[in-house]
Amino acid sequence: MVSQPKAKTWDSNPFFPEKQTMRLPPPGTVARKSPDRPVPQPAAASPELLARGQERYDVFCTPCHGGAGHGDGLIVQRGYPRPPAFDDARLRAAPAQHFYDVISNGKGNMLPYAAQVPPADRWAIVAYLRALQLSQGATLASLPAEDQDAVAAASRRTKAGDTR
Repeated sequence: MVSQPKAKTWDSNPFFPEKQTMRLPPPGTVARKSPDRPVPQPAAASPELLARGQERYDVFCTPCHGGAGHGDGLIVQRGYPRPPAFDDARLRAAPAQHFYDVISNGKGNMLPYAAQVPPADRWAIVAYLRALQLSQGATLASLPAEDQDAVAAASRRTKAGDTR
């Protein structure tokens, strides 16, 4: 097998009309997977973007970061090093591009997720992270009136023993 005839990529090859081993794809060929093209950061967070971000966060981020982003995911509970909490002052001050880059390239103990998470979904996760950060320090008074009423009603049901 060591000495069997073979053609390497850049070798000349008299078999083909162009006399080269490397061939161009036939016209109209479509690549199986398009390369990750840069996607600009969305100008605003729409409900659809946040919903997609929450779904992708639940799939890729909760094992380490936990549902609320406190760094208390299941694998952390089993001994893996704790990631920083998203409500940390340093991460609250970080630009959105920082989170996108960390998702793409990894940092510290976090591996890169560029192969698993498409660029548009990375921005969706970043938008959801920002929503998580905003929710961490929210007061009841900062909510709209209808949401305050819903929280108060849920609190009354909990005190009454109703777990709906």
